[in-house]
Amino acid sequence: RQTLLFSATFTQDIINLSEQWTYKPIKIEIEPESVATANVDQKVYLVSAEQRYKILLNLLRDEAATSVIVFANRRDQVRHLYERLRKASVPCGVLSGEIPQNKRTRTLEDFKRGKLKVLVATDVAGRGIHVDGVSHVVNYNLPEDPDDYVHRIGRTGRAGATGTSISFASEDDAFLLPDIEALLGERLECEHPPESLLA
Repeated sequence: RQTLLFSATFTQDIINLSEQWTYKPIKIEIEPESVATANVDQKVYLVSAEQRYKILLNLLRDEAATSVIVFANRRDQVRHLYERLRKASVPCGVLSGEIPQNKRTRTLEDFKRGKLKVLVATDVAGRGIHVDGVSHVVNYNLPEDPDDYVHRIGRTGRAGATGTSISFASEDDAFLLPDIEALLGERLECEHPPESLLA
């Protein structure tokens, strides 16, 4: 018998599981050529926590934002954001661990077909979701794990297309930037959002 285990990431729990269920395992790792794709224009906006929603809403009203994934760190943040966007008549869906699998699949299909312009998600959607034509990824919160940043922004700029990632850095999470920059091997230029997004 041969046992094979595949994972996008190997946390300590998965490593322990593999050691428990395999005999003399061989580990094969495939590293991407570069950590972040060159096809993604990465922007970091310095904003206050109160400005985030207004900037996001103005961003979603921009014609260039045709298909957008918005990432937040926690399920409650995702749920709250989704409800606010729906009240603002933004065609959106939600993906998180608390959503049943069949509903997640349906939401993802609607997003792929363009029935939904926006997908609000936790990192459960950051890995293994392949949707062509995502124009923007928005990090409503900076991820606590730098690897999640790379997975999130990798949802855009796929299959030779270009994309834009916009990360909001606020007083509560800007301290996470140095670790992200260390993983990327480059400095991220932080800027204030354009006035049009603050209107």
